Parts: sequence; structure tokens; C-alpha cells
Amino acid sequence: MKVLVTGGAGYIGSHTAKALARAGHEPVVFDDLRTGFADNVRWGPLVRAPLDDPAAILNTLSGHAIEAVIHFAASAYVGDSMREPEAYFRNNVANTLSLLEAMLAAGVGTIVFSSSCATYGVPDVTPITEATPLRPVNPYGDTKVMVERMLHWIGQAHGMRWMALRYFNAAGADPDGELGEAHDPETHLVPLAIRAALGGPRLLVFGTDYETPDGTAVRDYVHVSDLANGHVAALDALSGGAPDGCLNLGTGHGHSVREVMAAVERATGRPVPHDLADRRLGDPPVLVADASAAHASVGWQPQYPALDAIVGSAVAWASRPNHVLHEIRGTKPDPRP
Repeated sequence: MKVLVTGGAGYIGSHTAKALARAGHEPVVFDDLRTGFADNVRWGPLVRAPLDDPAAILNTLSGHAIEAVIHFAASAYVGDSMREPEAYFRNNVANTLSLLEAMLAAGVGTIVFSSSCATYGVPDVTPITEATPLRPVNPYGDTKVMVERMLHWIGQAHGMRWMALRYFNAAGADPDGELGEAHDPETHLVPLAIRAALGGPRLLVFGTDYETPDGTAVRDYVHVSDLANGHVAALDALSGGAPDGCLNLGTGHGHSVREVMAAVERATGRPVPHDLADRRLGDPPVLVADASAAHASVGWQPQYPALDAIVGSAVAWASRPNHVLHEIRGTKPDPRP
């Protein structure tokens, strides 16, 4: 299939474009490059345009004979969403509605949506299943819930096929060394811990008094290539008649902040300089997925579930020539290998 990948020049989107190509599909990346990198687009054409340009979306869908969409393009910083909720509702919800309307106009009837475990908020019980109540605690999570509801009702009304993938903490880098994580600003624990170990800013650990074995927050870290393969599996399953719905993507195993730091120290052979801080408001003590439904529905299971494998791939990416110097100096790192 020809598959439109919105946000395909970003972290997870670019890994998914590569996975699509490996599976025999042709990815067409739609990205305005505000946070993505053109050099990440290597497995199909790039359409450089913003998601708030309905004409550009429609022209791309029609002009490239698109058969399905994988939708990543969104604003994704929780803190920013608290400060500017209106921007998040505009970009993540209103612009997604424009995309869905363009798909209907172009006769494109299948979409895989990049959702998030932020839809669950602070769950009462872990591991988290798809039946866990949706109680987001920030606008970012709320936008993901809103899009899931739009998909449900548009699917009911117009027969659009869809899956929303609620994945947990994306981490790691392409095992082939072609792609990796390059956010500006960086907010994810694994690259921040690696940066600290390699001579960058000290890591800030938020909260050491959680009711967890070592007092730090526990998260389910999923290798980015496994997430990419999950999107391809969902797309192929929809094409094969699988039912619409929402699926968790996670390993089912949680690791604390201190455990991640220890993994980084093993991979780099260096300590992770760090400082301790109070908990952040709304941070749950434990977020771990039950992803058994994804295995049953689309045949997905992680190929790189071990924390050391995830961290090791990220360290290999961050250790490339010039990469660390770019990050320490506070500039965007070169996304090329």
C-alpha cells in the first residue's frame, strides 16, 4: 500500500516509515519539519506542509494515490499543554479533524492513530488494560481521548477503519544505527540520562518517595522499533478485517528511574550525575501496560523487551561523532548517522 505518514520525519514516525518499507509498503511522509528532520525521510517522498493546510492534505492524498494513513503529527509536551491548552486542542484535535475530512473526501478509509497511555491519567490499578477508565490529567492526554472518540463516531457514520495505539514510554534507537531520538527540548528520561553520563547537563530525578521498590517512578519502556512494527501490524490487521479499536503497546514490565540510570551506567561505563527534586504534579507512581490484546488482535509483541537492549541502542546512537557535542552545546543534534 501507499501509506501517508503524518509526522513521519519525527522520532517514532521515521522509524515507522522504515518499518513500512521493510514490510513492502511505500511511506509518503507529510511533515512541516518544525520538530522533525528531513534527513529522517529516506524510504519514500516527503511532502513538506503543515497539518492545518487542508488543501495540501487533500492534494497529497489524491496525488499520491494514498490507500491508508498513519497519523503521528501532534504536539506532545505535557507541560506545554498545561500552559497553552488552546494550542494543543487546535493542533491535535482540530487539525486531526481536517485530516479525517480530507480522507473522507479522497476516499481513503483506513487510519492508524498514534495515541498514548496519557489517556489513562493516574490509574487505580496496574498493569493497565484497554478497559481501564480514561481519566487524563492534562490537555495533551485529553486531546488523545478526543481523537479516539472522533475516530469511533466517524467510523460509525462513514465506515472508516481505524485503530488507536496507546503506547507507553518510547525509548531506544534503530538497531541499524540509521535513526534515533533527537528532540528539542529533550524531555525523555533515557536520552537525558545518557546525556548526563556523557558529559552533558546533570539529570534531574523527580520524586524519590513513591511507593515503589526504590522510591522512584516506574514506567514501561518500549523500544521505538517495536512501536514502529506495532503500527505496521495494526495497518495490516485492519486490511485483513480486524475490528476497529484501541490497543496498548508495552512490554508489561516496569522499570524505575534508578533502574534506568543503572542501565545507562552499564552501557556507557560511566556514572549518571544527577540531582533529586520533588515529584511533578500528576505523575503516577507506576505505569505498566497489559498489551495482551495487541498480541491477540494484531499479532504484535516486542522484539526488544529488555531494558539493557533498549538503553544500549540509545547509547550507540548518542555516541556517534558530534552527536553529544551538539546536545551539550544546547543546539539541535545532527539527525544523520
